[in-house]
Amino acid sequence: MTPHRHRFPIALLKVVDTILVIFSFSLATVLLVKVQHETTLRDFLSLRAKISDMLIFSISLAVYHAIFRATGLYRSYRLSSRASELSDIVKATALSTASFVAISEIFSIRMATLPFLCAFWAITTATIVSSRVMMRTLLHRLRARGRNLRFMLIFGTNSRAVGFARKIVQSPELGYRLLGFVDDPWSGTSEFERSGFKIVCDYSGLGDFLRTNVVDEAVIYLPFGSFYHRWFVVTDLCAHHGITLRLNADTFGLRQASWRSEEFDGSHYIATKTGAGEGWPLATKRILDIVISAVLIVILLPILVLAAIGIKLTSPGPIFFLQERIGINKRRFTIYKFRTMVPNAERLMSILIDKNEATGPVFKIKNDPRITKVGRLLRRSSIDELPQLLNVLKGDMSLVGPRPLPVRDYEGFNEDWQRRRFSVQPGITCLWQVNGRSGISFDEWMLLDLQYMDEWSLWLDLKILARTVPAVMRGSGAA
Repeated sequence: MTPHRHRFPIALLKVVDTILVIFSFSLATVLLVKVQHETTLRDFLSLRAKISDMLIFSISLAVYHAIFRATGLYRSYRLSSRASELSDIVKATALSTASFVAISEIFSIRMATLPFLCAFWAITTATIVSSRVMMRTLLHRLRARGRNLRFMLIFGTNSRAVGFARKIVQSPELGYRLLGFVDDPWSGTSEFERSGFKIVCDYSGLGDFLRTNVVDEAVIYLPFGSFYHRWFVVTDLCAHHGITLRLNADTFGLRQASWRSEEFDGSHYIATKTGAGEGWPLATKRILDIVISAVLIVILLPILVLAAIGIKLTSPGPIFFLQERIGINKRRFTIYKFRTMVPNAERLMSILIDKNEATGPVFKIKNDPRITKVGRLLRRSSIDELPQLLNVLKGDMSLVGPRPLPVRDYEGFNEDWQRRRFSVQPGITCLWQVNGRSGISFDEWMLLDLQYMDEWSLWLDLKILARTVPAVMRGSGAA
């Protein structure tokens, strides 16, 4: 439930957003009329709106409001970065514009052309971003002058708690006034006292302190494993007093995890995810995978046919190489590739194992004697990878993602941190391919995969796809 003191600012923000959406819609419409010259601006403005038009527009505004709320635009961004807030705005306006496309199809709105939609999205995004930047700047100035303050307690006096407190004190524009720390004496108390911060009470006196002092928020830095009973007491007290309680992800050893709240059958759960995104960005990624891979199959069909003919005429055996690979969350699937080796290549591996040039569990030989003449050409040009577009269409793989490894290589993994790479959809190309795979050790390869997961965005996927083409031209494409 939203605290009473926050309801008016949030309500005002919703009104401002609604006005800005209406303004953006009107401006985009006027610009479209002026550009297309279908009627004069005066004649257009003199047109009377039908009741049905007003009803459709009201439905659109309601949908916009629901999307803005669902994407978090009306939550507190006090501790969030400006980039995080701007990213949420872009997501919200993009989804809202997409919803307007759907509404236009349902009600046959002729004006919803591509130029109009682009202008509407651009104006809406620009105006809402501008309003949020102005509001954030105004609030920072007010808070730096001692207005709009939030009074905060910190539970625990370890080094992480002290580090967080220093950041809060050094950022007066955030509007936090640190009341102090709550903790019992322990072996690190003397070191904490040298930090210059104060302990306002111990845990036995916490109830009295909360009853007699203004406390808006609290942050808990107690180690959960050894103080789980203390956690229950603290969280229960904060809930009774209506105090916002913040938990640090490092407490649970989940530094890379993203969090979300869920409700099931009346109970609340906190879900964590360390993979590469979720929700509409992941859905958009899947749509792009289907569209791009389908288009590429059609465009590259002559090359696929020529490669198949070349393999069949120059080497006995099947055209395609089928192998079981490890997919998302260790699901197994069959990967499709053009065969580039002799038919008994898998059995010959045991003979060549001592010639392996790769580090870690993978098997690589630069001048592998099992590769056929046509196969060498297909590998150098990465044409042998093209049948994996079928894996993308099926949903086994994505265009961009960590390379799917054979079962043999996976069974050779000896570090659990490396296995996090299997929590996302494998891909045809990734950071490893475009960063010169031949000179990268196995551990560096794994770190690049984790970097991709932690920094993932649709824009990153597009950049990797763009860099894959010159990488293939250099002969260092996907493997």
